Formats: sequence, structure tokens, C-alpha cells
Amino acid sequence: MTPLLSCRRASARPLWSLLLLPLFVFCSSLSYAEPAKKAEDKADKLAPEVVKTEHKMTIQGQKVSYQAISGETILKDDKDEPLASIFSISYLRNDIKDSSTRPVTFIFNGGPGSASLWLHMGLFGPKRVVVPDAKDDGAAPYLIESNDYSVLDESDLVFIDPVGTGFSRALGDKKGADFWGVKEDAQSIAEFIRRWLIEHKRWNSPKYLAGESYGTTRAAALVNELQGGWTDISVNGIMLISSILDFSHARYQPGNNQPYIGFLPTMAATAFYHNKVSAADKALGLEAFIEEARQFAIKDYALALLQGSRLTPEAYQAVRQSLARFTGLSEHYLDRVNLRVSASRYTKELLRDQDLTIGRLDSRYTGKDYDSGGDSTDDDPSGYGIDGAYTAAMHQYLYDDLGVTLSRPFNVLSVDVNRGWNWNISGKQMHYVNVAPYLGQAQRENKDLRIFVGNGYFDFATPFFATENTFADNGIDNSRVSMHYYKAGHMMYVEPESLTQLVKDIRAFYQPK
Repeated sequence: MTPLLSCRRASARPLWSLLLLPLFVFCSSLSYAEPAKKAEDKADKLAPEVVKTEHKMTIQGQKVSYQAISGETILKDDKDEPLASIFSISYLRNDIKDSSTRPVTFIFNGGPGSASLWLHMGLFGPKRVVVPDAKDDGAAPYLIESNDYSVLDESDLVFIDPVGTGFSRALGDKKGADFWGVKEDAQSIAEFIRRWLIEHKRWNSPKYLAGESYGTTRAAALVNELQGGWTDISVNGIMLISSILDFSHARYQPGNNQPYIGFLPTMAATAFYHNKVSAADKALGLEAFIEEARQFAIKDYALALLQGSRLTPEAYQAVRQSLARFTGLSEHYLDRVNLRVSASRYTKELLRDQDLTIGRLDSRYTGKDYDSGGDSTDDDPSGYGIDGAYTAAMHQYLYDDLGVTLSRPFNVLSVDVNRGWNWNISGKQMHYVNVAPYLGQAQRENKDLRIFVGNGYFDFATPFFATENTFADNGIDNSRVSMHYYKAGHMMYVEPESLTQLVKDIRAFYQPK
């Protein structure tokens, strides 16, 4: 039965504190109820669709032939009853004689509630959609081209859509909500990976995880399930692109000063980009200015926030002046917000004098609201700036190049998944999820595990300084962590120079130290 379907454009603002990837055009399945049917009909209905196609491409001058496998994997319980259908797309290079030396990378995006199309069509996959940098993508047709930046020559690639995203769904007596949670999600993806390794005989291949945004949270929870759970699957490397592991750095709540500290250097980078800093600070250069913002944030600013009402008038004035310097906001405004500027207010306030807003995913983007009087934006210009192109490109590619015939809705990003997410990972009530300790434990129990972290300077969804603060703690061995920075935002691969450098850094990460 075709599910009831609700497709509409949604504003990112109502989910500002929850959503880590853009809330663009989403198709939310309201019902997957099936009428009663004969057992054999039900079995036929649940038979997974799998399409295999052969392809050739050239990557950085090297000819690569590969097989694409697009289809469903049915997860079952110990009684062989179906639990869920996980849709994935695997790319396997054809000319590999010894698979034990050939890496395989399992890739997913975030949300939670997003399909893996962003990393697929923007970075890793064999085809790439080209969008204008820091400008709106407009309407179709969009440029879809062979991706010379793909790392398929270096690693086999498996793009995974968790339950409730893409074509993936719950089956049998299960509901989508049974899979929507930090731990529940990680367990289902771990089972998918176990099944994939069996089917493709790749247990002895090097294994990598790559996640973006909430996908980095998933990667940490997943490695805990893989290495610490019953599967005993050791991982060689984890790629965290636009990372968030400790959510205390992203939740603006009274008494929690972490976000104000962690977001400040991103505000400094943004003020620098939009020429809201002094000529002397502009002359320092972006990196040097950001470094001064780091030092102010972790020292004088953090101390001032901790002191609260105990701060002397003289100290308050000094902090306010420095805060104005780094944020590009007026001291009068900073007085009104008690030295605490949230990301949502900042994206509205910085260019208010020009009647412009700035992007959340990428603050280089600007947009116009219905009016300039509010304290938060109508929508995210860096979200609607790329959503049409990625959505169109993914659908065109699925049906044209890969030969997929599934007709049910492809959920780009589901608000139902996002709002229904279970954040409890300990069985106890928690204010903030923190999966970073999983990485420290995984390193202690696997001497070969390395971690790659990619940060965008202009990312207001997962700010780079909050990531640095997370990695400074939580038992992580930073001698096995490589931190990288790009002059772009959350999806740094939309910016040409950042894309080039990001791929260079990822290729280097595949090489064992």
C-alpha cells in the first residue's frame, strides 16, 4: 500500500536547537499500514529490491571500473521475522585482487532524520552536483557531473540511509520510533554493517566510518556498538565532518555557558568575513583573528560568564569591549543580552543594518526575511541555498544512473524522525547527550583506531571551537586525532578550495601511519 504522504517546505527555525542538518523539503510518511494478506503475498512484498549496475569513471587521471549495488537489506530478529529494511548504495571497485588490503568506508549523514545524499552527491560518490558557492542554487536544471574528487579509487564506499530516511523503513510489527534514538539507531546500523560484511566477504578488510553533523554522533555511538557490543568489529578510522559529540556545547539553556564560549570564534570568523571588524583586525588575517578569539573565549570570557553577577563593573566593561570586537556587534546590544549572544540571534543581528540575515549552516550565505525586526531568522539561507539541487540530483541519479525502481517516497529529511528521537543513552534522565567518551574508550581498546575531524570556520550548527573543547577532554588520545579546518561552513565541500583540500586530507587519512 502506498503510504499517505505529506510534502511541504519547512522552516528550520522551530527546530533550531534540535536539527543539525538542514530542514529543507521533506516528505514525511504518515502511514505504512498494510491490509491483511496471505502469508505468501506478504513474503513477496518484503522481498528486497536490489539493482546491480556496472560503471566506469576517471578519478584524478586513473581509470576506475566499479559495480554499484543499490537496494534493501532486511534486518531480522532471532526468529527470522523482519524488523526493518535498510536502503544502501555500495560501490565496489572491480579490479581488486586482494580485498584484505582494500578499505571499505560506511557513510551516513545526520539530522537526525537525514538520508545520506549530502555526502553522497557532494563529496564521496561517483557523481557530484555542483552548486554556486555561497549563493542560492535557484531552480533546475542543475549541473550533475562525474566526481573527480571521489575517493572510490582508494576505498569501496557504502552509503547508508537509517530507518525513516531515504527508502529505509520499519517492517512487520515494528514502528519507525523503535529505531529512532541514539542507541537504537546505532544498533540497527551495526547490524546492517555485520550483514554487509558477511554478504561481501569483507571481514578482514580495513573498515572506516564517515559521518557528517549528527552523523558524527552516530559514528561515535556506532563504534561503541561495533567494538564494544556483541559484533566485535574493530574499526581502522572514523571521519567526523562537522562534528558534534557533546550536546552541552549546543544547548542554550539558563546556567549552561558552554555554547556562548564554543560559538564565539565562529562569530569572530563570520564578523571577519562580512567586514564587521576593524581594519587592524582585518590586517591580522582570518586565522590569526580567530586564534585571538579562541584565547579570549577560553580565558577572559569564560571567567566572566562563570563569575556572573560577581563581575566588577570595570571587568564587565573590558569583556564587553572585547566581545564587541570579536562579534562585530555593538556594546549597546551586548548590554541588552547580558554578554550572551546565541547563534540564532547572531544570524539575525549581525547584518540587520543591511536588512540581511546570515546562514546557520554556512554564515557566508546571506538572505532576506519578511521583516528585519525579529530576533531570529525566518529560514536558513545556506539551507535553501542548496536543498533544491541536492534533492533533484539524488532523485535523478537514483532512477537514471542506478536503475532504482522503488516508487515509495524518498525521505530526504524527516521531521518525524527528528522530533521522535530518543536522546537517552544511559537509562537515566540526562540533560545533554555526550558520546565523546565512546571514542576515548574505543581508542584504548583498539591501538590502530585513528580519528579525522573536519571543521568549517563558518559553521553555526557544529562550531569548531566547541569540537576542540570536546576533544580536549573525554579521555580521547589526541595523538591519533587529526584536526582540519576549512574556509567554508557545515558542508565545506560546496566551496571549491575547501573541497580540494578536504579530499586531499581524507586521502592522506587512509594511509596508515
